[in-house]
Parts: sequence; C-alpha cells; structure tokens
Amino acid sequence: MTTVLKAPTLRRTVPKPTGRKNWGYTALAIFFLAIMLFPVYWMVNASLQPNGTTLETSWFPVKPDFTGYATAINEQAGNLGTSLIISLGSVALSLAIAAPAAYALAYFKVRGAGVVLFAILISQMIPGIVVANALYTAYNDLGLLNSIPGLILADSAHGIPFAILIIRAFMNGMPASVIEAARVDGAGHLRAFWSIVLPLSRNSLITAGLFTFLFAWSDFLFALTLTTTEAVRPVTLGIFQYIGAYVNDWSSVMATAVLASIPAIVLLVAAQKFIAAGTTGGAVK
Repeated sequence: MTTVLKAPTLRRTVPKPTGRKNWGYTALAIFFLAIMLFPVYWMVNASLQPNGTTLETSWFPVKPDFTGYATAINEQAGNLGTSLIISLGSVALSLAIAAPAAYALAYFKVRGAGVVLFAILISQMIPGIVVANALYTAYNDLGLLNSIPGLILADSAHGIPFAILIIRAFMNGMPASVIEAARVDGAGHLRAFWSIVLPLSRNSLITAGLFTFLFAWSDFLFALTLTTTEAVRPVTLGIFQYIGAYVNDWSSVMATAVLASIPAIVLLVAAQKFIAAGTTGGAVK
C-alpha cells in the first residue's frame, strides 16, 4: 500500500488594517468632503442672513431670515419653471435620438462605426462658445431665438453625444444571445429594441437622462447667447441678471441659487444606484 503525501498548502495572510489607520482614512475623507461642501453651506448660510452681505455674514444664521426666499420665489418662480421645461424636453429629445443610435452602433455592423464614435468624442471637445455662436446665426434665420424649443434643441445637441457613449457602452455588455433569441422568435429589430433592449438598458438610460438634465439645468452659455429678450429666461440667466440688480442683497441671490440646486440634488439622490450601475455596466463584458 502506497501512501501519498500531500504538500502542505501555503496560505498567504494579508494583514488587516488597524483601527487607527481606518480612523485616519475616515478623518481625511471627512476633511476633503467638508472642503467640497463648504461653498454649499455658505450659500445656504448667506441665504438666511437678514441683509445677506457675504462680507459681513456670520458663520451660522443665529436668527434666520427667509425674506430672500420670498423674493426669490416671487421673482424667479417663472424662470425655474422655464428651466424645468427646457431640461425635461432636452432629456426626452436626447434619449429619443441617443438610444436608437447607441443600439445601431452596438449591434449592427455599421461601416465606419469607429469613425462615427471618434467624431462623437471630438464633438465633446468643441468649445461651447463656438457652438453657441454658430447656433445663433442659424437660429436667427430659422426664427428660433428666444424660444423654448430652440433652447431644448441646443441643450439636447450638447447631451446627445455623451448619452450615446454611455448607452452604447452598456449595450455592448449585454449578452448577444438575448437579442438573437428574440430574432429567432420572429421579433424584428424595432420590436427587439423596444421590448428587450430598452428595458434591460434602464440603468444606462437613467444615467444618460440625468446627466442631460444636469447639462440643460445648469446651462448658461446657450441661454445667454440664444435669448435676447425677457420672454424666455432660464434660472441661470435669471441669477446672472439678478446679481446686477441686487448686488447689495445677496440673500435673494443665494436663496435663488439654493432653490435652483434642489431639483439636481433630489434627482442625484434618487438615482444614485442607477448611476452607479449605468456608468459601470459597460466596463466588463
């Protein structure tokens, strides 16, 4: 009877981080987080000051005054509504164009697809002022100046390239067998795209839509270039002109900025898990 001796298994032990080291990383993270969030705190603090002068503002609003918020709501509510309409319209138009384009680039053997993707990347590098000046000339001829559809079209053009890249990367990570099974069952490309690809791409769609919303919501350059009257005025342009009129009343300016920040913060918190899944979905195939 032969006895087989097994070599001892060597296990590499990884030293666990000490508690002191963990506390050091936590303290460092809190420090950098406090630095990044300090402008937000100061904005809220200045909005609650009685006279709102940023040079003589205390570090904490001992006696909060909401006069600035009352002024902001009375005079900027229309601008907030205009920005909301433009942002939602930009999201709808961007996804309506970017999702089919991403599907075609991901699943169809399109000749020159690499050139198309490279052109999309290049379009993201063009300075916004160049695009705005070109759009001004075209909008002047088409009668789209000082109009909500014109701003929706401009902001969508800014968000579509990024949306295509995000959605296509996610679709590339989807198993091709799912699409092939639908094709075998008799579904056409349109049916497979609508019934299978879009539901599975929910995370990337939400991610692309959220970033497009933020692009449109925070847009200042297109709003300043493509509007010449007060008929259409997004909140970013309202804050810009507000500063000139209320330079000594920063509480109203900061209150408007706080109100303008609320939709973006709510959307980011609500869609946090979808953003994490959407941005990393195409990283590993």
